[in-house]
Amino acid sequence: MRKNICVFCGASVGNSPAYAEAARLLGHTLAKQGRRLVYGGGSKGLMGILANAALEAGGEVCGVIPQRLVEAETAHYGLSELEVVPDMHVRKARMAELSDGFIALPGGIGTLEELFEMWTWSQIGYHNKPIALLDVDNYYQKLVDFLRFSAEQGFVRQVYVDTLVTLQDPEALLAHFDTYRPHNLDRWAKE
Repeated sequence: MRKNICVFCGASVGNSPAYAEAARLLGHTLAKQGRRLVYGGGSKGLMGILANAALEAGGEVCGVIPQRLVEAETAHYGLSELEVVPDMHVRKARMAELSDGFIALPGGIGTLEELFEMWTWSQIGYHNKPIALLDVDNYYQKLVDFLRFSAEQGFVRQVYVDTLVTLQDPEALLAHFDTYRPHNLDRWAKE
């Protein structure tokens, strides 16, 4: 079982109640399956909902937050563990180090930036951990369509697009993580 799951998500709740419900469900599911949540350490938006749900269900939650966001009073002090790091670069590296897989719930540019960095690291061999989108109400469908278009245009290999799992059910997504086999793709291999 992939025990430590990193979740990237918004510090806002978004406009649909489905986003908050998905964050709650994912938090509960992680805890009930005995998995530790690793996330950005925030108390607001989907981040706070996700962490609180995992804690309410008896789960362990590790937050990793940069000092600047602590100073902005967004840190969640009720976690099992809260690591304060100097900046966003260290935050991502630490979250990657602590995690066995990565899930993106709906979120904004920070969520996308974290998702794409972890996905890039996978492609160039810095890690072999699964990466997935929890596609709540088709939030990520246009992004997936764009990635397919990018592959058609020759900027991303389709085989890389295929490594990004997109599911709508947290249990199915975590089951996929547990059967995940590293793709071991060589970024510079000849086709």
